[in-house]
Amino acid sequence: MKKIICVLSFLMSLGLVAQTTYLHCGQVFDSASGKMKKEQTIVVEDNLIIAINKGYTTVESDSIQLIDLKAKTVYPGFIDMHVHIESESNPQAYLNRYRLNEADVAYDAAVYAERSLMAGFTTVRDMGGSGVNIALRNAIAKGKIPGPRIFTAGKTLASTGGHGDPTNGNKDDFQGDPGPKQGVVNSVEDARKAVRQRYKNGADWIKITATGGVLSVAKSGENPQFTKEEIKAITTTAKDYGMKVAAHAHGDEGMYRAVASGVKTIEHGTLMSKRTMELMKEKQAYLVPTITAGKQVVEKAKIPGYYPAIIVPKALKVGPKIQETFKKAYKLGVPIAFGTDAGVFPHGLNAKEFGYMVEVGMPASEALQSATIVNAALLDNEDKLGQIKVGFYADIVASDANALDAIATLENISFVMKNGVVYKNK
Repeated sequence: MKKIICVLSFLMSLGLVAQTTYLHCGQVFDSASGKMKKEQTIVVEDNLIIAINKGYTTVESDSIQLIDLKAKTVYPGFIDMHVHIESESNPQAYLNRYRLNEADVAYDAAVYAERSLMAGFTTVRDMGGSGVNIALRNAIAKGKIPGPRIFTAGKTLASTGGHGDPTNGNKDDFQGDPGPKQGVVNSVEDARKAVRQRYKNGADWIKITATGGVLSVAKSGENPQFTKEEIKAITTTAKDYGMKVAAHAHGDEGMYRAVASGVKTIEHGTLMSKRTMELMKEKQAYLVPTITAGKQVVEKAKIPGYYPAIIVPKALKVGPKIQETFKKAYKLGVPIAFGTDAGVFPHGLNAKEFGYMVEVGMPASEALQSATIVNAALLDNEDKLGQIKVGFYADIVASDANALDAIATLENISFVMKNGVVYKNK
């Protein structure tokens, strides 16, 4: 028998025999219904869920791996629709732009990716970096390093001097005149070319900065920074290339233009008016709240020297309003997608967002759905992600308590499986 097991293990390592795993789960969150199912056995073969049985199925073969999660609550792997996987906020972040090489950024990003995965986030949408994010996505997909499945926008699109212009804050000698290749847009033609360049680079999404931002070295955090014509050129070109568009936006006019011009998700949405909320409902555009980031920038802005001086008043004005806007938008029926802006705060703390959503009125079940089935559909992966269902990827996480009763339990994920591989079990 030992020889047979050794032979099977060897063949499995070569990918010639499928690895089968049974997970005995105390209760499982059904993201389609928003309810828990008790005492389930999830059967995983390679990277897919191949069966879900009521009760605890008996293991009848030594070749089957059994994982005991009877004392746990199990969920589909979480999806964060707004992270910056290449970086993490710190007092040296602005200086690091001139000190760190691309290889340095890549090594840091690998650390942040693993931390995100261990927190239960098996999929993320990266909302802008230097381009290392694309290489990181590919490395994780090939199994070279551990991390979440990444959908990325590559480099954000901005206007000259706008939030996302990579030369903001530089001395004149270093400013140059970046254009579409560097993600800077100043005309309809620039807009089309910039989208095509992101496609050429390998991006999955397009992200624009429709208004000023908090952490850019620029005065305004809320003024509109693209014309309607430019945004429309971006969304129509993106559609031609099979991509959707996300828009960073704090000020209302910029986000209204974005939604009216075909943008699918509004990131932050801080000063959103009722008019814009109603338009989002009409267009089925989603708010990605990033409440955690809002709270974190306020906290850090109070630390002398943490941010450049020009950023501090923006952080103190914008940060406190994000949660209240989310509350209003949710009550009005605006579609909500879970997203945190991790990187503005330490990666791995993404699950704090659940608590902030529940704190102002969203039921825990809906918060969980926003991070699973809702986000899977936005990523056009509703047939593979976001549910514990036969035929779906075996992205499975667990907590010690039931999140419907104690949402904070999600900040301490004790089990992580992605694509059928166990990365954490404690």
